Formats: sequence, C-alpha cells, structure tokens
Amino acid sequence: MPTIHYILKDGTTREVDAKVGASVMETAIRGNVRGIDAECGGCCSCATCHVYVDDAFLELLPPPDDMESALLDAVASERRPGSRLSCQLSVSTALDGLTVRVPDTQV
Repeated sequence: MPTIHYILKDGTTREVDAKVGASVMETAIRGNVRGIDAECGGCCSCATCHVYVDDAFLELLPPPDDMESALLDAVASERRPGSRLSCQLSVSTALDGLTVRVPDTQV
C-alpha cells in the first residue's frame, strides 16, 4: 500500500496509507489531513484541494489537463510549478512516498 506524505501548514508531516486508484485528495480526507478542504468532493470544480507536489515526483505525474490548469490559475495560494489539484492525482504504486505540501490557504 503506497504512503503519501502531507506537509502541513505548521511544517509537521502526516503520513497516510493510500489505496491504489484513490486520489491524493480522497486519501487526505480519509486520513483527516487538515488544509485540504475539497469542497466539491473531487469533481475538479473548486480548487480547494490544491497542493504543491515535491519536485522529485513531478515527472511521475501526467500534466494537468485544461480544466485543472484553468482552476490552478485561480487558486487562493500562489501557483507554483508543482501546483496540482489533489483530486486529479491518482495513487499508484509508483507514487509510494509521494510528498505534497498543503498551501497556507485554500480560500
């Protein structure tokens, strides 16, 4: 079972075991990770599950599609090269150890 590392706003890290095929957002919600609001429930319409993906994992992820990219242009915290919507990141065994940082704000 892959493990996702969430770096929270206060700098602490939460490790959550993820199910293959679940999204990084669903894993955060199931693991009660604070700071990932996911107001739309994962349908890629609100951008409140914004995370910063660690550079070491960016090449393992498909690029954002047009809808995700448009939402990332309107996130509350700064958009960075590693910005992604966690609802659009599907967990695979290749992502074991994935590290994402929760931004300072989602709204």
